[in-house]
Amino acid sequence: MGGKFDAIALTTKVTDLDKTEENKALVKSFIETILMKGEMDKIGNYFDGDNYIQHNTSVADGLSGLGQALDAMAKQGVKMVYTKNYKVLGEGNFVSSISEGQFGGADTSFYDLFRVENGKIAEHWDVIEAIIPKDQWKNTNGKFGNL
Repeated sequence: MGGKFDAIALTTKVTDLDKTEENKALVKSFIETILMKGEMDKIGNYFDGDNYIQHNTSVADGLSGLGQALDAMAKQGVKMVYTKNYKVLGEGNFVSSISEGQFGGADTSFYDLFRVENGKIAEHWDVIEAIIPKDQWKNTNGKFGNL
């Protein structure tokens, strides 16, 4: 194929299988320290400077892009709060987390996928979905089932 597709194939290749547990610990710490506790002064510990690829189309690339998005939300009074992390799954350089919290005041589920490179978060994908009130559920499983 060549060009852009070669770069995509490189970033989505699973590597560093021997670092799975280390990478899972990094992501778990990031979620707990930054997204749950809000200790933003420590955010630089999780990234290689401004080298960060973001796949959420509402957030620019780079740690600076993430900071700008969080600042813009704060100025609009929109809070994104992670209250519980249910599961951290990983294989090599890819780590996924399943969390719950609030986004803009609504109960929300957060599914995040991170690519870790050289002990730092290098890339991020996410799905953020509001959790409807329990009396509207069509089943009793809920968003987090047996987690």
